[in-house]
Amino acid sequence: MPEGDSVHKLARRLEPTLLGRTIARSDLRVPRLATRDLAGREVRELATHGKHLLTRLGPGRDGSDDGVTLHSHLLMDGEWATTGPGKQLPRRMMPEVRVVLETDRGTTAWGLRLHQLDLVATRDEHRLVGHLGPDPLRADFDHDEAVRRLRAEPAVPLVSALLDQTKLAGLGNLWANELAFITGTSPWTPVGDLDVDRLVTNARRALRHSALVPGAYQVTTGSSRRGEDHWVSGRARKPCLRCGTTVLVVADLPDDPANRRTWWCPHCQPGPGPEARVPTPRSVRYGGGASA
Repeated sequence: MPEGDSVHKLARRLEPTLLGRTIARSDLRVPRLATRDLAGREVRELATHGKHLLTRLGPGRDGSDDGVTLHSHLLMDGEWATTGPGKQLPRRMMPEVRVVLETDRGTTAWGLRLHQLDLVATRDEHRLVGHLGPDPLRADFDHDEAVRRLRAEPAVPLVSALLDQTKLAGLGNLWANELAFITGTSPWTPVGDLDVDRLVTNARRALRHSALVPGAYQVTTGSSRRGEDHWVSGRARKPCLRCGTTVLVVADLPDDPANRRTWWCPHCQPGPGPEARVPTPRSVRYGGGASA
């Protein structure tokens, strides 16, 4: 699933096509939005909150509102593509298109396999993302609030706490695993046993570095060489890049979004093992879609 830095970079990639342009033709190919027409609206902003993309548009031609927001969540396989004037996507991709936004200069943004789509008045965005925790990539990031939310449930294992989008928005499984390594503790250490202030500082620094520094996207080790870009994620049965100990992996618990596949180095990350995992009910806090 794309993480907050992925969606932030996506928004920046869409800006040359959409930002400041007027929609000349729209096509929302989901039943409950199929009759909505965005033509005549100017694209004012491509904002993100965690894993959510918020395309903010100005008032319609009839002036009946102050602006609307098209909300999308990529979940596991969604994506956006762009084409220049007079161009279309290959025919084989067209059945997967859920959104078409063609601008007044002929450029087009195409949303493919977008399982979660919403269109709301911009003033009502809070209905879709108001439950999310602070986002390290946003200008309004509230460090102290993120610390407070993480400390509110001190017994929750570190990785599960980082995956909870209501505590800190934008961290997915890759970053949860990598931050556990960077913190130097087992993924199943209760978050209340850690220096949460430092944890949030590290999370913000890592996510911003990934999203904003050219060539640093999701490189956690400092080396972008293939096989050396992550400390533990995806490195099961390979030697730890720091100490040489074999990296271990434990599978996700079925239907338990707080316990996804987890990688760790038992030497560099001392503490509780996977037996400390506690199954949790399926919760919107961890999953995809408009609620997370």
